[in-house]
Amino acid sequence: MQVNPYLFYNGNCEEALNYYQKALGAQIEAKMPYGDGPADMPVPADWKTKIMHARITIDGEVLMASDATPGDYKAPQGIYVALAVDDPAEAERRFKALAEGGTVRMPFGQTFFSNGFGICVDKFGIPWMVNSPKEGM
Repeated sequence: MQVNPYLFYNGNCEEALNYYQKALGAQIEAKMPYGDGPADMPVPADWKTKIMHARITIDGEVLMASDATPGDYKAPQGIYVALAVDDPAEAERRFKALAEGGTVRMPFGQTFFSNGFGICVDKFGIPWMVNSPKEGM
């Protein structure tokens, strides 16, 4: 069994994936636009290039993503995508990249449980926790 986050975007999924590729070194493994769905699938003409399903990996970990169908997008609530990075300097670099153009909820810094930890919401509305855990945590 595999458990993976599935992130929904408000029409900017492809832009987000390209950003994660640049900022986090993500690999885009699959990307299917709505226009590739069945001919009888009801999709507005201006939505055919939007992403129906995508799969990326970040350091081997899988995230899946999609543009929510028109009118169905809701900002994420009650979840964060957690990114654990062994090297504190690399964790901080990734945190800063994710926070760029977004909102910092907790600045990146040392904590009692971490060599570096921060919380942000990226410019696409996805909440992230970036952690460089202490040994054994």
